Amino acid sequence: MVRTLTYGALIFLSALFIMPFYWTLITAIKSVPELYQYPPVFWPSEAQWENFIIAWFKQPFDVYLKNSVIVVVLSTFGQLLSSSLVAFGFARFQFKGRDAIFILLLSTMMIPWDVKMIPLYMEFNMLGWINTLKPLIVPAYFADAFFVFLLRQYIMNVPIEIDEAARMDGANSWQIYWRIHLPLMMPALVLVGTFHFMNAWNDYLGPLIYLNDQSKYTLTLGLSMFKGLHETDITSIAAITVILCIPPLILFFFAQRYIMDGAIGSSVKG
Repeated sequence: MVRTLTYGALIFLSALFIMPFYWTLITAIKSVPELYQYPPVFWPSEAQWENFIIAWFKQPFDVYLKNSVIVVVLSTFGQLLSSSLVAFGFARFQFKGRDAIFILLLSTMMIPWDVKMIPLYMEFNMLGWINTLKPLIVPAYFADAFFVFLLRQYIMNVPIEIDEAARMDGANSWQIYWRIHLPLMMPALVLVGTFHFMNAWNDYLGPLIYLNDQSKYTLTLGLSMFKGLHETDITSIAAITVILCIPPLILFFFAQRYIMDGAIGSSVKG
């Protein structure tokens, strides 16, 4: 009886979480009259699968896709490299004020992005980066406090004797980081990479603030072009939204084992 109730609750909660994605999908393949039909249509009488192709070519989404891929790939690489390097430094190097600096780094997590938005815009404008992809890529090469914390905790779980043995064999700090800790950090790096991928892929405010030219738009910003002053293309919005959901779902499906290992490994020692 208890098991039946548990399974029933899990099925109900699963359906509850899946429902928004299901409703977006059927909205994308409905005809226009069915969008406004009451009571609502839970499956169209004839699925309009061509709506995906029509929506894609209503805007230059091939250009938006290229821009999004550039931003996501370059910024994810920069985030993984910079955060792992900083985490390695905090975990393995002893220097005066290390703990105070680490606490100061963590305190930056309490500053909302809304507070930093105007100063960052002024800085990037002074550098001449407005209306380029640089404001969406370059900051990732200066590490993120949360990711540094996550990776530092993971490195601290590795016995220090491994580093000492490597130094006795003539390895320097860079070789220890690159050849020992980087492979050992792979589950945590997949976790960090997935988190950053999701943030960069779904980022809307960043492109909205820094990009003016439509040829520089990312997918999320291009999606907003379907919403006009007097009319909103609901079918196209739903179709592109479904397409935008596919890469994160695929990434999470293949990386979920590493994500769980990275999360558990980072939380063992605090």
